[in-house]
Amino acid sequence: MRLTRWEPFREMDELLKGFGPFFGRMPTTRMAEGEEFMPLADIVEREKEYLIKLDLPEVPKEEVKVLFEDGVLTIRGERKVEKEDKGDKVHRTERFYGMFERSFVLPDDVDTSAIRAESKDGVLTIHLPRTAHEKVRPRAITVQ
Repeated sequence: MRLTRWEPFREMDELLKGFGPFFGRMPTTRMAEGEEFMPLADIVEREKEYLIKLDLPEVPKEEVKVLFEDGVLTIRGERKVEKEDKGDKVHRTERFYGMFERSFVLPDDVDTSAIRAESKDGVLTIHLPRTAHEKVRPRAITVQ
């Protein structure tokens, strides 16, 4: 009998793929050495805006770049490894360090010229204002 490690986030990732790219990729629970990590993100829809919140503890705002191009919002940066003092014994390390990147396909009703980002208490919050854009109603098209 062979034991297999259960990866709940992998199953969740497969489930969310069917809901479209706006949700982005789920973070992995394990990383190979040198692999990028993905900070955890919350996406909230409000009447007048969408919010994307990323957990970025100990990442200075100068190390974070927020880019928008071709309908995709990309957040990238780096969390650097803490310098160990001589005599310190590290018994366990569970936090991820290194480069990170998250990308999100934005809905059509985002006013891309008014996107703004702020960093406070280790959380990067990106405000995506919604336009007063009317939803397209379904209709039947007559075949000629």
